[in-house]
Amino acid sequence: MEQQKQRMKDYWRKNIKTVLILLSIWFVVSFGFGILLAEPLNSIKLGGFKLGFWFAQQGSIFTFVILIFVYVYRMNQLDEEFDVNEK
Repeated sequence: MEQQKQRMKDYWRKNIKTVLILLSIWFVVSFGFGILLAEPLNSIKLGGFKLGFWFAQQGSIFTFVILIFVYVYRMNQLDEEFDVNEK
């Protein structure tokens, strides 16, 4: 029983670590690239639009959707590692 509790704590710890990493990436892309670094990035064009504007309008949304798929993939790995679905 104690071993099961420890496994679930480890599972939860890895889950939270994954969430924090993915949220950090999203923060850097949306706030960092879209707001803080918008002016320097605006000297680069992407599809006719300034890159800073693109990150503010589209980049953070695309990044968020990609991170959802990364999270699903990572959680499937964790589920297999900890045999979560085998109960």
